[in-house]
Amino acid sequence: MAEARRSARPVYIIDDDAVVRRSTSFLLSSARYQPRAFMAAGDFLDEAHLLAPGCVLVDIRMPELDGLSFLERFPDALRLRFPIIMITAHGDLPSAVRAMKLGARDFLEKPFEEAALLGLLGSLSDELASALMADGARQDALGRIARLTPRESEFLRTLVEGQSTKQAAHALGISVRTAEMHRGNLFDHLGVRSVAEAIRIAVQAGWLPR
Repeated sequence: MAEARRSARPVYIIDDDAVVRRSTSFLLSSARYQPRAFMAAGDFLDEAHLLAPGCVLVDIRMPELDGLSFLERFPDALRLRFPIIMITAHGDLPSAVRAMKLGARDFLEKPFEEAALLGLLGSLSDELASALMADGARQDALGRIARLTPRESEFLRTLVEGQSTKQAAHALGISVRTAEMHRGNLFDHLGVRSVAEAIRIAVQAGWLPR
């Protein structure tokens, strides 16, 4: 089952060396990934917003736009979707450390072991799948909360803070009956049936007790 899931996982290879691109693509295809190679970092950046999420292998030393410059230009909005692994020359540790500070998730020194590469890709691909699922849940929660009226949003905040309907009514300066009406409308707009479900959606959206 794990191999079947991995077969749908893209991996992007950015290297100006054609031999490296071919050999790495062959290795990844054999391991049931879906490799796509780019000979220049700029080419990947031009298409990144259209590509499916996946790990990115980037050689640190390339003409025109090298690996570190690539990291500096990589849009923050896309970093969740593309975990970056930097490929460095042996002994180029300072550059590798800088790459990590610029957002690379990890690095491998040439010549790297096939098992090391595949192990790292497996780990990062699993993390990526979990992160995308969590982000999807967050976006869904934000979309539901956007349906609420200002008063319903205030009522939801009181629920997140652990207040009862009676306490919420007092805090909002309304009657208990009105608070119950707001709670019913809140449930309808969120598509939930209980306070626990409403709080779960708020937490997924990033709401925390004040």
